[in-house]
Amino acid sequence: MSLKIRNLAIIAHVDHGKTTLVDQLLQAGGTYRENQAVTERAMDSMDLEREKGITIKAKNTSVHWQGYTINIVDTPGHADFGAEVERVMKMVDGVLLVVDAFGGPQAQTRFVLRKAMEEGLKPIVVINKIDRPLAEPLKVHDQVLELFLDLDANEDQFNAPFVYGSARDGYFMDHPEDERTDCIPLLKKIIESIPAPKADPAAPFSMLVSNIEWDDYVGRVAIGKVLGGDVKKGDTIWLLRKDGTKQQSKVMKTFTYSGLATTDSEGCGAGGIVGIAAGIESIDIGETLSASPDMDPLPFVAIDPPTVQMQFSINDGPLAGREGKHVTSRAIRERLMRELKTNISIQVEDTDQSGIFNVSARGAMQIAVLVEQMRREGFEVCVSRPMVIYRRDEAGKLLEPFETLYIEAPGDYTQGILKILANRKGQMEHMDTEPSGRTFIVAVIPTRGLIGFETELVNLTSGHGIMSHLFKHYGEHAGEITNRTTGTLVSMDSGTATPYSLQTLEDRGALFVAPGDAVYAGMLVGENPRVGDLPVNPVKEKHLDNMRSSGKDKTSKLTPPIRFSLERAIEYIDADELVEATPKNIRLRKRVLDANARKRAAKGTSQAAEDRSNRG
Repeated sequence: MSLKIRNLAIIAHVDHGKTTLVDQLLQAGGTYRENQAVTERAMDSMDLEREKGITIKAKNTSVHWQGYTINIVDTPGHADFGAEVERVMKMVDGVLLVVDAFGGPQAQTRFVLRKAMEEGLKPIVVINKIDRPLAEPLKVHDQVLELFLDLDANEDQFNAPFVYGSARDGYFMDHPEDERTDCIPLLKKIIESIPAPKADPAAPFSMLVSNIEWDDYVGRVAIGKVLGGDVKKGDTIWLLRKDGTKQQSKVMKTFTYSGLATTDSEGCGAGGIVGIAAGIESIDIGETLSASPDMDPLPFVAIDPPTVQMQFSINDGPLAGREGKHVTSRAIRERLMRELKTNISIQVEDTDQSGIFNVSARGAMQIAVLVEQMRREGFEVCVSRPMVIYRRDEAGKLLEPFETLYIEAPGDYTQGILKILANRKGQMEHMDTEPSGRTFIVAVIPTRGLIGFETELVNLTSGHGIMSHLFKHYGEHAGEITNRTTGTLVSMDSGTATPYSLQTLEDRGALFVAPGDAVYAGMLVGENPRVGDLPVNPVKEKHLDNMRSSGKDKTSKLTPPIRFSLERAIEYIDADELVEATPKNIRLRKRVLDANARKRAAKGTSQAAEDRSNRG
């Protein structure tokens, strides 16, 4: 008997229209009542997702159409959140590959599609945004087929059906020239082309945990696809852990995901996607729930390893504790350990220094999102510049991670881009120029070289350059890369920044603070055009005499200061600097705030390097 269930994930590059497409399917499936307001980008439920316009967490919902239940998982499109894509591959039987009719397949398209192909999933290709100027849907059709060949698609995958349309305007067709009416052609393709789940209703209950959610009443909720039998409240189940241990428990509640709601359910049968609360506090993604302790654990998709690491530490600056309610190392550690429970691509390690933790992830943006979430939850934390995770081969040779970098920009900027690549030890592999004048560059670059690259590209191309990247391999260390060609203005006093002092400092470089901002000794208050740190006093008051009035210079205009986003601040700082993130402020500072202590530390580092050189 064929199950009237279809489980699919929506995958694509950033901003190709995945989440908007889910909105249209929800509407077509009757999620919204007549005259009910439609929530745009409904699946992007996190504040950060709505602000950044990207999907960060994989989330699931379902659409009911003509007696079928279509379970949909909306996945992130940014490379740093690739693990969110990888872990849902065991939960679905097919994918909707959404591709922009103008931009075509890009780096993240390749990454997520490769994972789907490896799992043997059947794709449906949605060529979206055909209403865009310069859209070329038939050309993109051929590009997608070329991508399928590159990824060794099997015959069934290569013969994937295509639909064309606009998720924003709510229509899809079998051919670009067909009549533009509604989403029905896409829904039909899903029912016809995505296979029913490989699940056995007669077998004992089994489920692989592919996601974890939290419920205020019942605690951790394990989400996955039921591969055998069924599950309901009151059933006795077993948790089969990765380490081989087993734990018995009883199902307290089951949840189903329909439309925009998570609702209590009577249970779930084979092939369906369900949330199970069983009171097991330590249940983890990738573990198996079953009706019997004698079952073998279900296989879990391999997750690519983290390549970037940052240090988290308590805020030990003079302004610590003024804004946050979670400021202790214990609170920070508990929060990081809680993140581990739902984010399998992050690793957290204690260090031999009290209050300092190493956090490893796929990319700097992934860690920056975690820091942003923490500061919004009332944490104060200091974070270091991203450092790549090195390895050594069998011969002891130092290895570092490399990435394939894809760049698209107007041709006028090609020389400047190639210069940036060379400075960051990147090697161009391929370059192509379109008739429109846009240039496409493919290069291999150390992960170290990518830190801060996007900001430099955006500045060079006045915002017209776009980039994406994929982990390639570990290779031989590429040599020294200069992270920053400028120095900083470092405050040598504490207090409130004054207009008088800042007017004087404007001649020394670009400022990071405005009059009235709280500053302290060791805080970065501006950028020095020359390499090196320049001690300055931003809190100096003007001394008045009988001949000058206090208001004489108030008419002088100050240039607005540079205000860093969290991601930009993390990329900007050097190895001896930190970002202080609090609920209300992002400050840049030296690791060692005392100027004399910094000098002694610098002398010690220089002496140690000289000793190593002499020994060599």
